[in-house]
Amino acid sequence: MSQILKKVPIGQKIAFGVGMLANQMFPAVLGIFMVVLVQDLGFPGWMWGILFFLPRVFDSITDPIMGFISDNTKSKWGRRRQYVFIGAVIMGIAFIVMWQLYRENGVEYNFLYFLIWSFVFYLGLTIFSVPYVAMGYEMSNDFHERTDIMAIAQWIGQWAWVIAPWFWVVMYEPTWFESADVATRQLAIWVGVVCMIFAMVPAFFIHSKSTLNENYSPLTIKTIGASLKEIVQGFKEAFTSLPFRKLCIATFLIFNAFNTIAAFSFFIVVYYLFNGNAGAAGIWPTLFGSVGALVTTFIVIPIVAKISKKIGKKPAFILSQGISVIGYILLWFLFIPGKPYMFLFALPFFSFGIGSLFTLMMSMTADVIDLDELSSGKRREGVFGAIYWWMVKFGFAIAGLLSGAILSIVGFDANLEVQTEEAITGLRAFYSGLPILGTLVAMYVMKDYDLSESKANEIRAILDARKTNPPSKITTVYQQYGAVQPLSNSKLATDLDFSLLSNIEIKGVFSNLLNSQVHGICFSPYLEGQNIGDHLSTSQIQRRMKIIAPFTKWIRSFSCTDGNEHIPIAAKIMGQNTMIGAWIDSDYLRNEEEINGLIQLAQDGKVDIAVVGNEVLLRNDLTLDELLTYIQKVKKSLPGVPVGYVDTYFQFKNNPELVDVCDVVLINCYPFWEGVHIENATAQLKGMYDIAKNAAKGKRVIISETGWPNQGTTNHEAIPSPDNSMKYFINTQRWAKEEQVELFYFSSFDESWKVRHEGDVGQAWGIWDKNEKLKFI
Repeated sequence: MSQILKKVPIGQKIAFGVGMLANQMFPAVLGIFMVVLVQDLGFPGWMWGILFFLPRVFDSITDPIMGFISDNTKSKWGRRRQYVFIGAVIMGIAFIVMWQLYRENGVEYNFLYFLIWSFVFYLGLTIFSVPYVAMGYEMSNDFHERTDIMAIAQWIGQWAWVIAPWFWVVMYEPTWFESADVATRQLAIWVGVVCMIFAMVPAFFIHSKSTLNENYSPLTIKTIGASLKEIVQGFKEAFTSLPFRKLCIATFLIFNAFNTIAAFSFFIVVYYLFNGNAGAAGIWPTLFGSVGALVTTFIVIPIVAKISKKIGKKPAFILSQGISVIGYILLWFLFIPGKPYMFLFALPFFSFGIGSLFTLMMSMTADVIDLDELSSGKRREGVFGAIYWWMVKFGFAIAGLLSGAILSIVGFDANLEVQTEEAITGLRAFYSGLPILGTLVAMYVMKDYDLSESKANEIRAILDARKTNPPSKITTVYQQYGAVQPLSNSKLATDLDFSLLSNIEIKGVFSNLLNSQVHGICFSPYLEGQNIGDHLSTSQIQRRMKIIAPFTKWIRSFSCTDGNEHIPIAAKIMGQNTMIGAWIDSDYLRNEEEINGLIQLAQDGKVDIAVVGNEVLLRNDLTLDELLTYIQKVKKSLPGVPVGYVDTYFQFKNNPELVDVCDVVLINCYPFWEGVHIENATAQLKGMYDIAKNAAKGKRVIISETGWPNQGTTNHEAIPSPDNSMKYFINTQRWAKEEQVELFYFSSFDESWKVRHEGDVGQAWGIWDKNEKLKFI
């Protein structure tokens, strides 16, 4: 399936990058200016701690709220641009005002003044940065173009870290300013105005489309307040994404470790290289930060962007972080008293750590957002951006605490002109050791990150295909059911007249039928955030089995690997009969694992009916002869155990060889996928069953799947709704009991991963919802 990949003009990339310069310059300069509070204005340590943490706590609360607001904004300017502009104005003005501190006002006044304006500044930063970052995620759908966008943005943004260290020199130059607090008052005006203009650039120059007609959640004071629960749920759902969780954890480990020891470079240069003589150290502490940033700007980011295209994003991440480990080792040896220039040789290696981190991680986050849309049907750049940067900010806050703790542990005393040898050695050990440890753990976390270029492109192709199909049409393999015309336009005698019942009464009938035990239920093992291929734990299977076992006599499963093999074991413990399937497709090595797993389970007495494959012919995964060979292999290995194959009801009519080789005919029947009205659905089901029964040559016929979704897109006359889902369950159970038809209802629990295969209805087939709560009570 072809897709249109979105290339972004260089002007748009630069406009986004200019915003990144503002996004990084404000915190970079803030970190330099903050020393004035203690050094020149006399703030005690506890005030420093409050100023460091409270605004960031506030920031962590407002970020996800802003993400929700941004994701759901209806505007002719789109979802992001207006917030980027407003946030830039608030941020710039607040930065200027909060640094207008005067010694004569006293410490307490200055503390409260700075704290209040810090909240205003961080509010502006949130309003700007969350939509701004989300804007970058949605600029392109191309796997490599995303890396280019982030590389250019990081290249421009890195200049903040090149420039910011020179404020040390400017602030404490007596020929320019009489004191550092005077310097910050005046410099803050220039920084605030210039960075405010830079922050506005994306709002003016990055294109966006109107969202006035989008189906977003309403944004009023009342609904935003009511949606806090949804924000929290969205936060949880986003973090259940395993690839995204890996990105967040890896970023936290690397960024936190780096920031914990970042300030130590000043102390090591002054107290180790120059024996505590800050005057003699001159500009060497500034050069460490500035040269490192220049190396990142001109060497690291271009190289990382290029190699990620050659070998992929994850390998580029692993390689870059491995190089940074070499850099941290070199810094242990190249901090040499009397030869301060030697540490410069380590900086190209050292700079690969942080320099590559955000270039790659922001690009990979955009890929993860596509994966989330595939599963959830929602586009949530704002929520994912807020969570990711919340992790970054949280790491920064933790780093501040750890820095102070380490200084205490090693015995560093800022009041001493010369530090003890133990203190300096301890600082150097932490300076190299902690980032190495954090980086190695992060590399381990990322080793199984599996969102490759091919997988990302496949996801993008599916998403693009969804957009090109009209919403009223559902594209799945089940559409082939349309080859068989509706079989009946009448009701069955067993159908209930729902017009005589209230909704409460219908729920009562539903509950009574479920409590009296149905014949069988298809078991749904995957939790929210899991997908096919993820390994399932025994505990989650046992928990879900305990929920449904009282309501059914049989359990059906679909696979015998990745933890699915625990399903028949758990079912037998709960006294259930089992119909256990081996998943068969075009992966021949995987097929052997599944077949061997099924045979072993059956030989262990855990299988009452063995199923070889599910809808293999419908998907065109194998030829009929290949499928028959697998079935015959299992039959030969399991004498005495009924062996069958599951497919759509008409496959057994079209392929009589299937009937010959199977001990039992297992059919999937979905009136919903044939677009049948709910009033005729049971009659349609009976017609499907009769077709298979007539083709079965007297063999046992079981309806292995049937069901009706309770929400999603309408399929012709078939309407998903809670009422229709209950009606279908009630009528099919009544008919099956009356006619003594063995029927497995699909399915036990809602599973969000099905959205990518069946559209929005895919996640709504369960009797219980994805949180394991019974729906119709």
